[in-house]
Amino acid sequence: MQDRLRRVELMFTKTDDRRMMELALGQARAAAARGEVPVGAVLVDGDGRLLATAGNNCVGASDPAGHAEMLVLRQAAGILGNYRLVGTTVYVTLEPCAMCAAAMVHARIARLVFGAADPKAGAIISRYRIGTDGVLNHRFVVSGGILEVECGRQLKDFFRNRRR
Repeated sequence: MQDRLRRVELMFTKTDDRRMMELALGQARAAAARGEVPVGAVLVDGDGRLLATAGNNCVGASDPAGHAEMLVLRQAAGILGNYRLVGTTVYVTLEPCAMCAAAMVHARIARLVFGAADPKAGAIISRYRIGTDGVLNHRFVVSGGILEVECGRQLKDFFRNRRR
């Protein structure tokens, strides 16, 4: 299992990570334009093929589970015809919450790449270590801080504008 995860980690370069995070940032911008919290996600298979993209859609869908990460997991599972997303990588602009992190464990993703940390609700490195602590029955590789400044700025700008 660890060898397979290591191979997945080595397949992606920093350029790939940046390119995929830029796609996720585009999804976050689209979410913000709809009045949603600007979080975007993309999911790629083990060969780097794009399977799913989404931005938050909690407000528009009246769905408390309408987080970008949940949406890409659902889309990819539908495309692959399997809720197990073995060998996939999720890119998301904000460190996932506990709900999304647990769903990633359940889906058996291989890797998570996030932009900005979430000190209040982040469940990967900030508040908890879901998916990496060995407590649950699956682990995934984590890379954080990819386009961190851009991801964080998008969230700060959104909330600053909302408070005005």
